[in-house]
Amino acid sequence: MNLIELNAIAKKMVAPGKGILAADESTGTIKKRFDKIGVENTEDNRRDYREMMFRTPVMKQHISGVILYDETIRQKARDGTTLVKLIQDADSIPGIKVDAGAKKLAGAPNETITEGLDGLRERYQEYHKLGARFAKWRGVYEIAEGNPSHDAIHANAHALARYAALAQENGIVPIVEPELLMDGAHTIEACEGVTEWILKEVFQELYYAGVKLEGIILKPNMIVPGMKCVQQNSVEEVAQRTVTVLKRCVPAAVPGIAFLSGGQSDLDATAHLDAMNKIGGLPWALTFSYGRALQAAPQAAWAGKVDNVAKAQAAFTHRARMNGLAALGKWDSAAEKNAS
Repeated sequence: MNLIELNAIAKKMVAPGKGILAADESTGTIKKRFDKIGVENTEDNRRDYREMMFRTPVMKQHISGVILYDETIRQKARDGTTLVKLIQDADSIPGIKVDAGAKKLAGAPNETITEGLDGLRERYQEYHKLGARFAKWRGVYEIAEGNPSHDAIHANAHALARYAALAQENGIVPIVEPELLMDGAHTIEACEGVTEWILKEVFQELYYAGVKLEGIILKPNMIVPGMKCVQQNSVEEVAQRTVTVLKRCVPAAVPGIAFLSGGQSDLDATAHLDAMNKIGGLPWALTFSYGRALQAAPQAAWAGKVDNVAKAQAAFTHRARMNGLAALGKWDSAAEKNAS
């Protein structure tokens, strides 16, 4: 492990005004997205859609890295250029999703454990040769009756730590993603308490596994109420509670925190990130690692038609610019309306 190189990559991933595009949807997940816009889920269509984003000039200004799926990191654009090369040409860093998804956790009803550690060292070596310099692994938790259990929190934290240690061993920066889902009717207070518990466990396991915090990026959920909760809290309260939990749990050695959007609307995800950066005085960079919150608008504009590429790129440009401003604490509703 070369910690100086890992730290340099991590810092570039959270460079001012830039964030990460999560384009790592599995074939099944992107089918759900394509079904909504009437696009057939073929390999060529998946390639064309992602190529369209990677060729958008805004990549160079506001996208520091792109999380890819196994299929995508191996694909070539229509002109024969690898998609990895398109990302690199935009001064962005290629990354790769390496987990095998959340599966039922034995002995823990309605809870999951993320799998994919078997053979991961060898997969890392191949992905590094293909151009990946960071990776992603997602642990998933849900607030329900009696859940999450300590078993689920500990098992996923341990898996995240093992994944991260293997990544650093192979010259790859791990994005550590413990996600407490927004599903359900839980309050913002419940989200705050459980998220703090999860993060405490994750960083303890990272320490036990020998993971060097200077060479990771944390990708957590924000502190928000469940989508079915009657009380929906203000942007300012979400920002303040999220920053409070991070201060309690995340060591200053971590270069940056790139939030997931977790089902929030495009505007909410941007507004919350901006409000946190307006607080200021934090030891880590706060930025975005958004999938749907960056892609929903361009997907709808594209709809699988070549004639719509310029329109889709404009939609992607707008959302990338807005989140770039939010990562600097310089976004507001006027910027949202006036951006071209």
